[in-house]
Amino acid sequence: MYQFDVSTGSKAELYRDIVSALDALTADEPDSIANMANAAALLWQYLPDLNWAGFYRLVEDELVLGPFQGKPACIRIALGSGVCGAAAASRETQLIADVHAFPGHIACDAESASELVVPIVVGDRLIGVLDLDSPHVGHFDAEDAAGCEAIAAQLGPRIAGWGAKL
Repeated sequence: MYQFDVSTGSKAELYRDIVSALDALTADEPDSIANMANAAALLWQYLPDLNWAGFYRLVEDELVLGPFQGKPACIRIALGSGVCGAAAASRETQLIADVHAFPGHIACDAESASELVVPIVVGDRLIGVLDLDSPHVGHFDAEDAAGCEAIAAQLGPRIAGWGAKL
């Protein structure tokens, strides 16, 4: 059983503690799917006001659904399509205050109102994306983006071998 002391103080403290907990969960685990599953569960447990938290993995030339918490989701997303596809194609974090104003938004869950998608890159290889949705417009901010970028940087090498041994 894992039990973590995650701060309820500032966002910086919250993300620092989540990164630390994620390190404890994934440091010695070689299985990429297990690491993504525990990361999704950890984010779901500690980040407030989410309605979806999870991963899309790059498989050949499209994003394919990975471990997540929330309602059933779109299974495949083309690079460049929607917020996840935009993050994957550009390799840049997408911080979207109102998904309904995002051109080409893919509505997997009609309740999602804002979205934060962080590409996961190891070396020069795109592994996939970390995707968070909230039912509240403007829910995510620059601190959330920085915190999730730190999560992606730490987790990337620990999931880089999904589908194959490192």
